[in-house]
Amino acid sequence: MSDAPVVTRFAPSPTGYLHIGGARTALFNWLYARGRGGKFVLRIEDTDRARYTPEAVQAITDGLTWLGLDWDGDAVSQFESADRHAAVAHEMLANGTAYKCFSTQDEIAAFREQAKEAGTSTLFRSPWRDVAEADHPDLPFVVRVKAPQAGAITIQDAVQGEVTWKAETLDDMVLLRSDGTPVYMLAVVVDDHDMGVTHVVRGDDHLANAARQSMIYTAMGWDLPTFAHIPLIHGPDGKKLSKRHGDLGIEAYRDMGYTPAGLRNYLARLGWSHGDDEVFSDAQAREWFDLSGVGKAPARLDFKKMENINGHQIAMSSDETLMADVATFMAHTNCAPLSQVQQDALRAALPLLKTNAKTLGTLVDKAHFAIGSRPFTPDEKAAKHLDSVSRGILKELTPQLQTASWSRETLEGVLGEYAASKEMGFGKLAGPLRAALSGRAATPSVFDMMMLIGKEETLARLEDASAGS
Repeated sequence: MSDAPVVTRFAPSPTGYLHIGGARTALFNWLYARGRGGKFVLRIEDTDRARYTPEAVQAITDGLTWLGLDWDGDAVSQFESADRHAAVAHEMLANGTAYKCFSTQDEIAAFREQAKEAGTSTLFRSPWRDVAEADHPDLPFVVRVKAPQAGAITIQDAVQGEVTWKAETLDDMVLLRSDGTPVYMLAVVVDDHDMGVTHVVRGDDHLANAARQSMIYTAMGWDLPTFAHIPLIHGPDGKKLSKRHGDLGIEAYRDMGYTPAGLRNYLARLGWSHGDDEVFSDAQAREWFDLSGVGKAPARLDFKKMENINGHQIAMSSDETLMADVATFMAHTNCAPLSQVQQDALRAALPLLKTNAKTLGTLVDKAHFAIGSRPFTPDEKAAKHLDSVSRGILKELTPQLQTASWSRETLEGVLGEYAASKEMGFGKLAGPLRAALSGRAATPSVFDMMMLIGKEETLARLEDASAGS
């Protein structure tokens, strides 16, 4: 198995959306495969037809696409391979590694009740395990795997290490229901084998499944994949993740202003480490990611750290990528699309904006000076800087700017001299200027804004503000 090309898979159930834990699992599989020139495949585990909806599948594929996790080939439907799954169970019947069980649900319930009263194991032991075919009744049956009755099953897990289950803790798992349909546990193994999956990287809530699934691999004479069961994500309080503290669909993070690159970087660090590296490129992540760097303890969601990493990734992003990210963010947060003029203005302003924005919402807000238009209505915080005294200051300052040459050095001199003449710190002057130029209190530097929008527009905005319009 070690010489085979790496194939990983992400196999979500279509239950509504791609949540944050599933996104991290997909990312780990993607990084592991892409870093080794392997394949990353997507399988939708849609055998539960009562819960299946095309919209849920779309939400998963949309989430992966937005996050930038591309998969090889078409997404595979598990349900469509049901006949193949059933055929494997019949093959196991033929080779003696599975058997027909005619016990009814009432008989199984009665067995468990008696075992409970006797204080013995309630794992069902079917009386049909070794009954010859000639003695079978003409009644409905399920197909069960013949689990080992002595010894143990041991898995070498790439994250958890050696994990062992004693034979007496394993029952003869059902493979086919009485209506002939395959169970999920069988379908997973057959699909992983048929798709050539070499590494099964999934949450450690599936760890116990590895023992049961290994019985099918062994019965069919198939090589086991490398299992890697990664700890789940917990909330900031150390408790199991819930919607209350971040177990949301990936689209919620998109709408909060996180970028795909920022979320990929943060999720990669959530339970995996490469020395002390916190911020890294996709190329570095693909090169560095290895299962040996995944910890055994649950990772905790940390929004402050997520924002910090997202800010670094915004600063590292190309202007082209950021423009696309902003367009997506605005489209999904009910913002009007930017006109061509606004797009050009935003692109010109990006060097001023991207070094201090932790989210796309912050970036767009700080871009208001570039993409907004006169007259600028100050928001609540900015309005505090435009009282009658401040408007008077702007009125006095305007004529001095009208005669100034429009260079940063000259503007710094004019404003500095004006502040000194009034015996005020520059901060006292900057507040009204920010409010006048952008209608916001948090902006790029006053000089950066003035240089970007130019002399004519700067003077017009100052006149609007000083007049109280």
